[in-house]
Parts: sequence; structure tokens; C-alpha cells
Amino acid sequence: MTTAIYPGSFDPITHGHLDIIKRASAMFEEVIVGVYDRPEKQLLFTTEERVQMARQAVAHLGNVQAQSYSGLTVDFAKQVGAKVMVRGLRMSSDFEREFEMAMMNKKLAPDIELVCLMASLEFQFLSSSLLKEVAQLGGCLQNMVPDHVADALRKKFASQLCHPTPKVSTP
Repeated sequence: MTTAIYPGSFDPITHGHLDIIKRASAMFEEVIVGVYDRPEKQLLFTTEERVQMARQAVAHLGNVQAQSYSGLTVDFAKQVGAKVMVRGLRMSSDFEREFEMAMMNKKLAPDIELVCLMASLEFQFLSSSLLKEVAQLGGCLQNMVPDHVADALRKKFASQLCHPTPKVSTP
């Protein structure tokens, strides 16, 4: 049985991510969506919220599960018995970053293979960062994220509007 991991921050999970997950689930017996606990970027959702949204989004796929992890992705892969790491590519800048990470991962864990899936045309523009900006500005999220994720985004930004961060004045 071949187990694959699909690691990322998934802040939040999008239809682009789900497209990669569905395609990977047709290729491998088991796919584990690895929600990275401590990425080096500002997160909107907690790890628990991101895992829960991912679990709900993949619930209809019998061979896919989602769980959080911290530390090196290759260590997580070994922990769950994965022999393959799946990554999605949208544009050439993704390739450069993924290639760099792939070479490091190959050095750290030569037995784990990388499979890159090209984003479907309809999702090549979609990124979680842009999506959060659209949501924050009240834009339409239809066909970009599952309904439960759109609801979570609206609630998150509504709560931020109700409780704005105090501004510090400088002398």
C-alpha cells in the first residue's frame, strides 16, 4: 500500500488544494493531508481550525485524512509511513521554491519521492493569501473554497471588525 502526504499550511484549504487532493487520492491508496503546525507566516486560523476545515472538506474521500504535524515534513512522512510527498504547482515561481525544497528533502530522506501535480487551469490563480484578502474586503468566494470555509472566513473577519486591534500612536 502506498501512502502519500500532501503537506501545507492550508490557511485556509481551497478548491485548488482539494483538486490536488482528489487527484492524489486516485493515484495512491492513502493520502494524508498534513497541516503544518508552525509555518513561518502569519496565520488567520489556528492549527485546530485548519485541520477541522480540511477534515470536513475531504470527508467524502474514503482514503484521505487530515492531521497536524510540526517539525520536518520528511520526519512526518516517515512517522505516517508515507513514501510519497505530493505538491501542487501553479506557476513557475512555485516550481523554483518546490525544486529547492525537493532537493533538501531528498538529501534528508532519499527514500521519499516527490510527485508534483500541476494545478488545473481553473485554480492556477488561486492562493490562500489572495483568497483571505478577497474575504477580508467582502468579495465573493464562490467556487474558490468549500461553503464551510467561506463561512469560517466571513466569521473570522467579522469578529476582527467587531474587535479591532488597538492602534498605538507614536509621539
